[in-house]
Amino acid sequence: MTTLEYLLIYAMLSGSTIIIGGIASYYFGAFVKSGLIKAEILHSITAFGGGILMAAVALVLIPYGMETLQIIPVIVSFLGGAFSFYLLDRYLDKQKGSLPQLLGMLADFIPEAIAMGAVFTQDPDLGILLAVVIGLQNVPEAFNAYIDLKEMYSTVLCLAILFVLSFSGVASALVGFYFLADKPLATGVLMLFASGGIVYLIFQDIAPLSKMKKNYIPALGASLGFLSGMIGVKIMG
Repeated sequence: MTTLEYLLIYAMLSGSTIIIGGIASYYFGAFVKSGLIKAEILHSITAFGGGILMAAVALVLIPYGMETLQIIPVIVSFLGGAFSFYLLDRYLDKQKGSLPQLLGMLADFIPEAIAMGAVFTQDPDLGILLAVVIGLQNVPEAFNAYIDLKEMYSTVLCLAILFVLSFSGVASALVGFYFLADKPLATGVLMLFASGGIVYLIFQDIAPLSKMKKNYIPALGASLGFLSGMIGVKIMG
């Protein structure tokens, strides 16, 4: 098989976990009764997704960006991402409400998929690592993104949106493969831009949503999410 064919397979597999997470969220909402246990599970999944986002930032996105860029581009790229998502979050909040989980998913899924395509020809191991990290984090993020979407749209439309987004990783990977494969500086800027946005979303939206009064279990979800990212990096690294 060619490098491009391998890339397409990994991009498809990592993206497919979006619809898997959405379907799991649908069945959870349909069959799990309301109550304290359900609330603990939902908050723990939110925290788990936040933990994986932190792992993606700390273990994949920022290390690559800092390795390839000088200090000024690092600062500008990271702050540019943070400020851009700040503006986007405020805009959405003034419209129909923010979609922090969906934004969080897209904020790392799209640039990581582009980066996966960009590095696959030169460093297949890093490309596979990105695919594993993407697939891992998409499940809890899509689970919570479905809950966000369900507040505004029908079940069919919510799942349709997530299904379409499952294939956006393939398109993003192809963009990276054809346009950024020989541009490590541009790839580094993209990763740090996404990192700034993700850090903003974690502390502005995701972390507050995961907290429960007088309940300490959900916070463990963040630790488990970060640990999952560590395990993925350790196995592939």
